[in-house]
Amino acid sequence: MGLFASGGVERPLQVVPAVDLARYAGKWYEIARLPNRFQRKCASDTSATYTVRGDGKIAVVNECRTADGRITSANGTAQVASKAGPSSKLKVTFFWPFYGDYWIIGLDPNYRWAVVGEPDRKYLWILGRDRRMDDGLFNSIVERIKAQGYDLSALIKTQHAASRPSEERTRPSLSE
Repeated sequence: MGLFASGGVERPLQVVPAVDLARYAGKWYEIARLPNRFQRKCASDTSATYTVRGDGKIAVVNECRTADGRITSANGTAQVASKAGPSSKLKVTFFWPFYGDYWIIGLDPNYRWAVVGEPDRKYLWILGRDRRMDDGLFNSIVERIKAQGYDLSALIKTQHAASRPSEERTRPSLSE
């Protein structure tokens, strides 16, 4: 599928119409991603936990296991990019005052999987509520992403260890 619409102009990236951020909150496992500099040390077990704060912003905790087995994490904050919406276009910061686009471009109606990207199509994450995703579902999501104009030739599938009971606990909200 082509990256360009008629006339050689790139099609705007389409986001889902709306996201219930309270339903979106919780732990998500990275199923796959495009390579990026800020995750270069992540070897496996990558996840993100989102908690809606009292002020409406979202606390973000990203975690992964490095090649030497250590767990590393990064804390950030996300918020809806514009009061005019949509709620599927967020901006996130890990190093204030620098923000990055966090656009939800695919979302299961039951919030079991999500696809996050940004308008330049340089960054992409496929997320799931479970560590593993059925191959048929994964392939279907990949086709949807390609239809959005992404080049997925460098897509990395994330490795996850078996479930550990201590990792299944939810984190308290930062506003509690």
